[in-house]
Amino acid sequence: MSVTEEAKKFAKNIRIQVIKMVTAANSGHPGGPLGLADIYAALYTKILKHDPKNPEWALRDRLILSNGHVCAVRYAAMALSGYFPIEDLLTFRGINSYLQGHPSTRYMKGIESSSGSLGQGLSVSVGLALGARLRNETHKIYTCISDGECGEGMTWEAAQSAVHFKVDNLVAFMDRNFIQIDGNTEEVMKLEPLDKKFEMFGWNVINADGHNMDEIFAAFEKAGTHKGSPTLIVFKTVLGKGVSYMENNPKWHGTPPNKEQEAQALAELS
Repeated sequence: MSVTEEAKKFAKNIRIQVIKMVTAANSGHPGGPLGLADIYAALYTKILKHDPKNPEWALRDRLILSNGHVCAVRYAAMALSGYFPIEDLLTFRGINSYLQGHPSTRYMKGIESSSGSLGQGLSVSVGLALGARLRNETHKIYTCISDGECGEGMTWEAAQSAVHFKVDNLVAFMDRNFIQIDGNTEEVMKLEPLDKKFEMFGWNVINADGHNMDEIFAAFEKAGTHKGSPTLIVFKTVLGKGVSYMENNPKWHGTPPNKEQEAQALAELS
């Protein structure tokens, strides 16, 4: 099996686990995780330097999840990679579970930052990138951000700082699905042209299809060789990708499926 085919299979399994997790919890966000599944499959099968048996390996790449509400995709990718038992995914959002609805460094290893309040991840990442450079460490800081959080002023302060300090060990990637909890991003707070705005700040910007595995790999590989400035990959994605009734429907930003809807989703994904 080629690396691309392996990653596609991994992405399908992420989507299946996300549906099971959110349904079991009767709570959570299915749309974003389904849309990010291909990207996280690429990260965990090929791009990231990581070790499931040693989550705090000093040489690991750091992955920051700014939009913490989509953490189901990360938990699923981690379980499928061997960080913890897959069956634990069904405890998602449980009162005593380490798989909380927003990830926290308090409850598990392998999570680099606690997140939930949108807009903070890029700032955290700039700090981590500067710290790594001061210590002459060569790992990358990968940062998942949402398009909706680009309505936050803090995001742009971080974007400006990243360029000023030339943190080329920082690779941010955006889930550009044009949907946030209140509807279309361009109706809530016009963001376009997002790629041009980051370019004007001084970022190296790459546009890619977030559901084309070859494009995803190529974008990350190109970002990894860039020097002199931070990189942003703008991935065009579809909210709820793979489940017909969820695709591009803002309702599924944060609504769990019922049992009947779960069965339909799993049938489509399988």
